[in-house]
Amino acid sequence: MILYFSATGNSLAVARQLAEQLHEELMPLVEATGVDLTNEKRIGLVFPTYDFNLPPALRDMIAQLRISPKSYVFTVITCGSMVGNCVWVLRRILREKGIELAYSHKVSVPDNSALAFGRNPNKQLGKFARVPARMEQIIRELQAESHTLHYSWFGLLSWLLGRPAIENGMIKALGPKVNPDKCIGCDICVRVCPMENIQLVESRKTKDRPSDSKQSDKVALTGDHCTVCLACVHACPQQAMTTHGHETLKERQYRNPQIKLKDLQLLPAKRK
Repeated sequence: MILYFSATGNSLAVARQLAEQLHEELMPLVEATGVDLTNEKRIGLVFPTYDFNLPPALRDMIAQLRISPKSYVFTVITCGSMVGNCVWVLRRILREKGIELAYSHKVSVPDNSALAFGRNPNKQLGKFARVPARMEQIIRELQAESHTLHYSWFGLLSWLLGRPAIENGMIKALGPKVNPDKCIGCDICVRVCPMENIQLVESRKTKDRPSDSKQSDKVALTGDHCTVCLACVHACPQQAMTTHGHETLKERQYRNPQIKLKDLQLLPAKRK
């Protein structure tokens, strides 16, 4: 079973290839928290690194997973350049469940994190030229059930950024906000948000609109449990999401070339 978390498709593209080559099923990590996986002999965890760390929301999801200690558990992490303390943190979480992480590796992809949002990920597509060779290595080692932890060191900077006070402050500062003047209430952000942190509410400007206006009476509103994955920022067709106070530029919105928008939308069953 390959479990993935993906906001713009980088991790989903990697997870799909792993599932195909290893003949495994594919499942969003957010859905896997409610599934009994104790009969799975092989569990893969594919996700991005945020600020050189395992995304906060993923720590809770992974801690909830029901996995057998006998399973071969591995991780493949997508990142702009460095995985930071992702492997170290993941090992700690799994060990608390009596599970040992057998294998880890990384795949470098265009960087579209909140800290790097000033850069244009669409100008980093050259990184994909190195992906096939890395994936070939990873798949070969996983087929042999290698026990090798690549990039598993501990880093002080990553540890500091992961301290609750600093991390929560960064999430609050970098978390996307809605520009109600641009939002048209299309609900795409609602459907792509893996944290169910966005809802549509009645617009304050509804009463002032002309009777023949085609604009929705609803606008998006973000909540207080964002994990700063930026799925909403990159998916919004109106560029109505701001990041640390800056407007979103269309040319900097990114989605993995192999992934369609509908592939990133959560199933309706998760919207309860």
